[in-house]
Amino acid sequence: MAKLIAIHPQNPQQRLVTQVVEVLKAGGVIAYPTDSGYALGTTLGNKNGLEKIRQIRSLSKRHDFTLMMRDLSHIGEYAKLNNNAFRLLKKILPGAYTFILQGTRDVPKRLLHEKKKTIGVRVSSHGVVQALLEELGEPLMSVSLILKGFEFYDINDVQDAVDNQVDLIIDDGYCPPEPTTVIDLSGEVVVIIRHGAGDTSLIV
Repeated sequence: MAKLIAIHPQNPQQRLVTQVVEVLKAGGVIAYPTDSGYALGTTLGNKNGLEKIRQIRSLSKRHDFTLMMRDLSHIGEYAKLNNNAFRLLKKILPGAYTFILQGTRDVPKRLLHEKKKTIGVRVSSHGVVQALLEELGEPLMSVSLILKGFEFYDINDVQDAVDNQVDLIIDDGYCPPEPTTVIDLSGEVVVIIRHGAGDTSLIV
């Protein structure tokens, strides 16, 4: 059974955030709230955690993970940003967007797109996510919590589905799923791959 911790979404309690980070650093997998629904996460170098998430979600080896980042400067450590991409991200982050960018050498090859060498990155506006990343000091490998036959709107839904499969669940109460807007910035032209929660009117 997963450990359950309730963290305030606007004013995360530091001692509880520290407990979650300790689980992550020990190799754990967590289910946690974001501004686009619940997600599964583990640390960047945790190969076993990566495989555990793949098993939970029944994902193929080719499924792309997203790196959940703290801020724009954090993105620059793991993804290549040209001037246009930098200006766009500075204008609209944080928010419910996933950006496809060329990865740097600091990104493990297993996380990069096999041919394009790209990675998805996010900067969530959710207070719990920001607090976790600040304490952790590195990105989270992350995928949305999506399972066939389940709908995830609150903590009871999450517990019913993955209570015996993850190490810790963060309780944020009602957290409805709403897919991010996916924007490809890996080429010369900005391409909106999926319209979601992020406002695309800001992208010009």
